Amino acid sequence: MREVFQQELTEVRERLVTIAELVAASIEHATRAFNESDVSLAEQVIADDDRIDELALSLDELAINILARQQPVARDLRIVVSALRISASLERMGDLASHIAQLARYRFPDKVVPKSLRPTFAEMGRLDVSIARKLVELLRSQDVRLAEEIRNDDDNVDELHLGVFDKVLGETWKGAAVDTVDATLASRYHERFADHAVSIAKKVQYLATGDWVVSA
Repeated sequence: MREVFQQELTEVRERLVTIAELVAASIEHATRAFNESDVSLAEQVIADDDRIDELALSLDELAINILARQQPVARDLRIVVSALRISASLERMGDLASHIAQLARYRFPDKVVPKSLRPTFAEMGRLDVSIARKLVELLRSQDVRLAEEIRNDDDNVDELHLGVFDKVLGETWKGAAVDTVDATLASRYHERFADHAVSIAKKVQYLATGDWVVSA
């Protein structure tokens, strides 16, 4: 029974990596669709979100089944409970990538944001893609150094997010109302994507070291 239990825990970890890989692909495609006004790529991201949702639900069912049958304790219990919470964050990250793609689809053939903001969103997208890739490796290896890198990248996303708000609320902003709404929403989606990655990174770091990281 113990060997079966360990195999199930391994399966939980492997499924988390698989979902994270799909999320990383989704945010990469979503940001490219957003920045390049690629409607076909945007529609692919939106369609692929169903797959992420299905895998997250399947993982949740496995974790709940493990809790009911194996009644894990100590670190094993933390692994299973953390997997449920990480799965929820990954599912939400997939949703946010889909939201970014939806903005690209709605505004096609136009770009989503005015020219003055495009470099900012290109950088936000680059950071989110980098964060997602690091998250995959963190879940695979539990290398806590990656958790710190993810937090640093998130700080940069937060700074860019605030810059967008400063821009659209500034006296020199000439965008139409729809431009203001789209830029605000898009910036928020990018920022929340990174926040969820940080939340996952904290959980993985806790499982690896036993120390809970409290944000400053």
